[in-house]
Amino acid sequence: MPMPTPLPRSPAPFPAERRHAPAWVAWGAQLLRLAQTTLFATLLVGNMSVPARAASDFDLAQLTRLLAQVKAGEATFTETRHVKMLDKTLQSSGRLSFEAPDTFVRETLQPRSDRVAVTGNRVTMSQGSRSRTLALDSVREASVIIEAIRGTLTGNREALERNFVTSVSGNAQRWSLELVPREPYLREQVASVRVTGERSVVREVQVAMFDGDKSVMTIEPVSSTPLSPPVAASAAR
Repeated sequence: MPMPTPLPRSPAPFPAERRHAPAWVAWGAQLLRLAQTTLFATLLVGNMSVPARAASDFDLAQLTRLLAQVKAGEATFTETRHVKMLDKTLQSSGRLSFEAPDTFVRETLQPRSDRVAVTGNRVTMSQGSRSRTLALDSVREASVIIEAIRGTLTGNREALERNFVTSVSGNAQRWSLELVPREPYLREQVASVRVTGERSVVREVQVAMFDGDKSVMTIEPVSSTPLSPPVAASAAR
């Protein structure tokens, strides 16, 4: 009696050469974690009074118009990351600032100090006395991430739709924006980014990585009022 023909093995989910990402992908991942922070960079100066709308009527066009009203500000952040490979949770905290149209800074204060600054077509990452500056358009993956940041910062609907599949739920009082990268290769790094907020203020950013890592960042806006005393008060002393 003839032996049954064995079934062919299923191919590996990804080619072996993709299992180890090059260094610039790691930079892109760091930028994405910024993008966690920067997607929310539209937060910051306080709530604006916006009439409530039915959830079914609130879409990306209305959300981006709302976010575009915020031009600059500062916030503190607390981020919790679950790293699947390490089976542990990592926490960090620090300060964010941005100014439209294209400047964003994330400064991590705990557990160690580092800084990432994005202006125009340049991103500079610093830690202690070391720093590295890259041209965004020289690394396509990083450029896509920054476009997500800028698109959210400026309420740029066209940029968001060009780079991501977008989904908006809720209303102007309380909303959620989900971003899924359109680029197939980038989707192998980042599964999705979910940003939630109230009116023109971003409150939380959740990032789901393709490998199972997850992060949740909570954001607390700080006053944009200058800390220096009024001129009249200083002169009276």
